[in-house]
Amino acid sequence: MIRGMSAPSFMDLALETAESAGKAGEVPIGCVIVRDYEVIAKAGNRTLTDRDPTAHAEILAIRQAAEAIGTERLVDCDLYVTLEPCTMCAGAISFARIRRLYYGAADPKGGAVESGVRFFAQPTCHHVPELYGAVGETEAATLLKDFFKARR
Repeated sequence: MIRGMSAPSFMDLALETAESAGKAGEVPIGCVIVRDYEVIAKAGNRTLTDRDPTAHAEILAIRQAAEAIGTERLVDCDLYVTLEPCTMCAGAISFARIRRLYYGAADPKGGAVESGVRFFAQPTCHHVPELYGAVGETEAATLLKDFFKARR
């Protein structure tokens, strides 16, 4: 666990995690969960590695964080992720009661925060975290563009 990192550094750690996922052949998305200025979980996408369509960075990090603190309610935790969460991940963030969500690049095609279904704006959403978009946006977008450009 890493203590004393500031908010921009938490996104930097998520970007480093995303880069590692990309080097492993996964879509380069990274996630870090912080509680009391301490990193309690971090994960990159592992859908291919785990052969699991739910192995998104956010889902894996939420599972780690819940295990680390011994509860499924992450009410005093902040989540940093390099790409706007999809509907599945937005739902998990809501169910986990994440306090704040910081995300990098917008995802007009698959995102569910500012794009698509706008999950947190729905009346059926039980918990809405504080939202902060475009944190590390340029770096996150470049990482994704470079990854997909190399694949084409």
